[in-house]
Amino acid sequence: MHKYNFLEGILFLSTAFNEKKLRRELQGKTILITGASSGIGKELAYLLANINVHMILVARREEQLLTIKKELEKGEAKVSVFRADLRNSEEMERLLAFVHQLPGGIDIVVSNAGLSIHRPISKSLDRYHDFTRTMAINYFAPVQLLLSVIPLLEKNKGHVINVSTINALLIPIPYWAAYQASKSAFDTWFRSSTPELNVLGILTTSIYLPLVRTPMIEPTASYQDVPAMSSIHVAKIIARSMYTKRKIYKPWWLIFGQLGSLFGRGLWEIFIPKMLRKEREKMHDR
Repeated sequence: MHKYNFLEGILFLSTAFNEKKLRRELQGKTILITGASSGIGKELAYLLANINVHMILVARREEQLLTIKKELEKGEAKVSVFRADLRNSEEMERLLAFVHQLPGGIDIVVSNAGLSIHRPISKSLDRYHDFTRTMAINYFAPVQLLLSVIPLLEKNKGHVINVSTINALLIPIPYWAAYQASKSAFDTWFRSSTPELNVLGILTTSIYLPLVRTPMIEPTASYQDVPAMSSIHVAKIIARSMYTKRKIYKPWWLIFGQLGSLFGRGLWEIFIPKMLRKEREKMHDR
């Protein structure tokens, strides 16, 4: 587990976690977790391993899923793994068919699968596929999944937990256009749908996360020394929401970023182009 330094300890306050309450809440329930082969999804699965639940772990990497299944089944949980690239319509349909044939349906969906791309627009001119593939996994896939399972969740008075990003609530920043647009799209869809889902008896939770130390951030070298949450900490936050039914989680300091995004947009739009221009000039001078 990544140990927090002093600054991270202040930014990412510890989460009160009651394993007994979690166990009572989840007994006998079926939980679908996407993006379960590594990072947050994997740590959440391990956290639930000693509870009498049926976990359906979904990801593209079958070998990792089978390894996780073998380890988890030493505990109380029953584990089903389903290899699927949720961007692929045929694989999505197979997953949905599997879910719908479950005798008891499902009780909780943790929408965690995602794709992050860090690339300037100037280097994306011939990479339209970056935008289609991020929208496919970060927006269209969870929408398609939820539209299909809403009747099952309504029957079981279930719960949907969306693993989102603080960027969906802040002013957009350069180099992350594909990622931010796709995550914000689903966040808006989910918030728009939440009142309707609640009327059906389906609980909803949005988890707004800052940078999390997972394999997804490894390609970005500049992130290695930046404060980041541990995936185990995030797993506890998600699990805690399963018994507290908390609608929103966001870091304590996010309110200051939201206020800055609201009142500082004008200054931001003046300052950022100047900063990018200087950065560009330095690159040309090398």
